[in-house]
Amino acid sequence: MAKYIQRETYLRQLIDRKDNGEIKIITGPRRCGKSWLLSRIYKDYLLQTGVPEENIIIISFDIDDDEDTGDLTDRQALKQYLYSRITSDNSPYYIILDEVQEVDGFEKIVNGLNAKDNVDVYLTGSNSHFLSSDIKTIFRGRGDEVRVYPFSFKEFCTDRTEPIRELWKEYYTYGGMPGLLKQRTPEQKVAYLQRLWEKTYLDDVVERHHVKNRNALSALADALCSSIGSLTNPNRISNILKSVQNVKIDSETVANYMAYLEGAFLFEGAKRYNLKGNKYFESIKKYYSVDIGLRNSKLNFRQQEITHIMENVIYNELRMRGYTVDVGLVEAREMREGRMEYIKYEIDFIANNGTEKYYIQSAYALDSEEKRQQELKSLLKIDDSFCKIVIIGDDIAEYTDDKGIRFMGLFQFLQGQL
Repeated sequence: MAKYIQRETYLRQLIDRKDNGEIKIITGPRRCGKSWLLSRIYKDYLLQTGVPEENIIIISFDIDDDEDTGDLTDRQALKQYLYSRITSDNSPYYIILDEVQEVDGFEKIVNGLNAKDNVDVYLTGSNSHFLSSDIKTIFRGRGDEVRVYPFSFKEFCTDRTEPIRELWKEYYTYGGMPGLLKQRTPEQKVAYLQRLWEKTYLDDVVERHHVKNRNALSALADALCSSIGSLTNPNRISNILKSVQNVKIDSETVANYMAYLEGAFLFEGAKRYNLKGNKYFESIKKYYSVDIGLRNSKLNFRQQEITHIMENVIYNELRMRGYTVDVGLVEAREMREGRMEYIKYEIDFIANNGTEKYYIQSAYALDSEEKRQQELKSLLKIDDSFCKIVIIGDDIAEYTDDKGIRFMGLFQFLQGQL
């Protein structure tokens, strides 16, 4: 695999935001490639457009990576250093602050820099303090978020020549964390992913939120990994921990721990939306891991259910493409055993980007007419004209049936189709 994967989707987002007067906040889990995106890919682009190298100021506050910048975690030292590097009021400067949440009070410095007409500021962060709900407050409404994920399947396949099914098997086993490029053997890949969980993610959450029960936090992460694609809530997770892992933790603490893991961008919760009632069910969600390899490693690669794994990968792909994703519910009044009943049908995903909307079913196989009808039933109950798609875990030619439902293969979808 190539050592330098050009992350064109994110590079284009940065280019489109260049010099727009807003603070660019690049968010995502630790080690997903945010630093490389800015310090190598985007820096190379700036240099190619004629920006002098001394006008590109990059500081990393990720102490694990670069202890030399530790003194700059002091706000005053950081401010003095940055302003000493900005020697002109006319030349453009590009300031990249990596994992800037490690600096207490960084907001004032960043807002001050952004007020200068010739300074363009880029930040990275690995916790939800940078999410859009807070950006409006801490950056006075001048924050612009770019969300970064681990490699997509298309990125993962860059410069690879193996058959696509072999690549897919590797991807759904180990995922797309960029650090895997340096791991040659399966044993090294497993060890790398498990180190991320123990020494990076869990340590970070425990330290940031002063978690007292690390074992319970780890058990909760296991439970979320085990239940990907299943509707759940804190009460259910609490009961699972008690019955399966003998971990006693109340639902309120579970809710807090779940929020911490979501805040670290390790999981995302998709809300359940009732199409007929036009409302959300606030108390229940489906949770997906931000990277399927991280999910597998947390469970010691014990639970390799391809149907759930495929669903998780599709969810991540939709999010990488910028869609908001809900899980759908459509109710229909039908005759059952001689009486009329309201029957609930599940839709795997409702993907929306403001201009386009898709209803999507994930079906690993449609190997019988019964299975086919089962997957189609919920889509056929939807009475609007938005596109309805079934993604099948096979390499098929795309087609549309006589009811207007599109069928496409998983690999075609992951290579960019929709």
